[in-house]
Amino acid sequence: MITKVIAALALSTALAAQALEASAANKPVDVPPAYRLIAIPHGVPPEVLYSVALQESGTPINGKLVPWPWTLNVAGKGYRFATRSDACRALMIALATNSPGRVDVGLGQTNIRANGHRYTYPCEGLDPHINLRVTATILAEQKAASDGSWVTAAGRYHRPAGGAPAARYREAFSRHLSRVTGTNLLVTNP
Repeated sequence: MITKVIAALALSTALAAQALEASAANKPVDVPPAYRLIAIPHGVPPEVLYSVALQESGTPINGKLVPWPWTLNVAGKGYRFATRSDACRALMIALATNSPGRVDVGLGQTNIRANGHRYTYPCEGLDPHINLRVTATILAEQKAASDGSWVTAAGRYHRPAGGAPAARYREAFSRHLSRVTGTNLLVTNP
């Protein structure tokens, strides 16, 4: 399993490098295969899922922005770990010392208080495939509960209550989505 994750990360990193080169030429990016395999059955465009992961857990590696699976956000501060086991240990400490509402986990940075019920145990949120399935599920739910726009769904993914934080998120997400799709998106802030 670890070998598969390492291979997926290597592929993701290579595709992210390709993405940045393509975006410079305003060409669409090839979304990594894992995002396609998870997004499509949930009715989510793979480009949307990948753009959310870039927004939520993107980190520069060798000058390229790539989603990082072993990312935590604790009380507003981001942490990235070299291994899933290191991230799991840190997650358990974070949950022992913070409210679950102040802890986000994994590629999609799912909030433990709001979405912890979607995992068998908290560290399951650090499994890239499981975290992306949860992220895709939430995005599909938010799209169904909104105006049907993926940009609005992404804003609601970040903050279902809306407001200025959701508006800022929609703008940042749209920049990632524009790079991934190779198109310029006009973002309105309802």
